[in-house]
Order: sequence, then structure tokens, then C-alpha cells
Amino acid sequence: MALTDAPTRHAPTWPIPGEKRPLIIGFAGGSGSGKTTIANAVVDAVGTDAVMLIQHDSYYRDQSDVPLEDRSRTNFDHPDSLETELLIEHLEELRDGLCIERPVYDFATHTRSEETVTVRPESAIIVEGILVLVDPDLRNLMDLRIYIDTESDLRLMRRLSRDILERGRTVESVLEQYLATVRPMHQQFVEPSKRYADLIVPEGYNASAVSAVTSAIQNVLAVR
Repeated sequence: MALTDAPTRHAPTWPIPGEKRPLIIGFAGGSGSGKTTIANAVVDAVGTDAVMLIQHDSYYRDQSDVPLEDRSRTNFDHPDSLETELLIEHLEELRDGLCIERPVYDFATHTRSEETVTVRPESAIIVEGILVLVDPDLRNLMDLRIYIDTESDLRLMRRLSRDILERGRTVESVLEQYLATVRPMHQQFVEPSKRYADLIVPEGYNASAVSAVTSAIQNVLAVR
């Protein structure tokens, strides 16, 4: 899978007054770019009763049929590792006012849990992940597309800190994965998807960006 289709002009679209469908906003950017921090800040500012955050990572494909020793060899930075078609189906159902059962992914075993999380069709939905602007069918569901553009050295430092402190990994294993899959997949898929963004936010967390997105959501809510 490669980004070979020509970029198309995309004007942010908003639900018209009286229209009840959710506002869908996509947050993309490289691993460690700060997109999750910004997305969570927007959710906190608007309120969890109005905004739902859905992470693309929840839709990693189940690998229960793959031998345990082979699962860690999966290229988790490639679009094929994600069941994006299910995420698209879920977003369409949320737009239609239906609840969904979001999958729960176990990163320790690289399998899906038997449990799911019920997601209600809130007034706004944030979809966050490194590859959310890659698939044209997914990004066409978004009213606003945002790309967090952060320098590679800063992203690597953040990834090292996260994986060592939160996931118990070694420096060597993190760097090996970065060179083998994270960096080449970023260059092949993530960075090129920036051209589809309506808003590019530099250097990770940006208070002005949080304020702008928060205001946009609140303006939509105000006319309902």
C-alpha cells in the first residue's frame, strides 16, 4: 500500500445547524509527535460528555492465530496491521446515531480481548493515530484533518522514554524497531499523509491549536 493518489482539496466541513450527526476530527502525526496529548487536551477542555476519543491503535488486527514468538515481528507501523475497514464501519454507524463496540487490543499478547468498549455517538468524535490520514475512505469521513508535525529527533526521544518507562523495553530494542520499521514507515506513509491535513500543528503540543479545535467543537455544539 502506498500513497500514490494525487492530493485533493479538502475544505473542513461542519454539521449544519439542526443536523445531529457527530463532528469527526482526525489527529495524525508520527509516533511521539504529541498528537495524543493534544487530542486528550481537547477532550478535557470540551468534556467527555460531548467528545469521544477513538484511537486507531485499538483496531490492530488480532494475531491469536499467529505463534506467540512470531507476533512481535509484525510491522505495526504498516497500514495493513490495522483493521481500518472496521474503524470506518464504526464511524459510519456513529454518524447514523448508533452505538458501537470498540475492540480492546492487548499489546502484551498482540491479540484482541474478548471484552469490548461501548462507544456512544457523542456530539464530536476525535480519531487519533499515526495513519488516520492514509486511507482515503477513512479521511473522507472527517470534517477536520489535523497533522502534528514534530522533528524526528524529538519524536524518537519521546518514544524511547515511553517504551522504556511504560513498556519495560530496552534502549536497544526500541532503537532496533525504530530503524527497522518506525522510521521507514513514517517516511513511506505518515509524512506523505500530511498533504491531506487541513491544519498542520508544529512541534507537538500547541496551546493555540488546542484552543482552535476546542472552539470549533463548542461552536458546533452551540447551534444544536
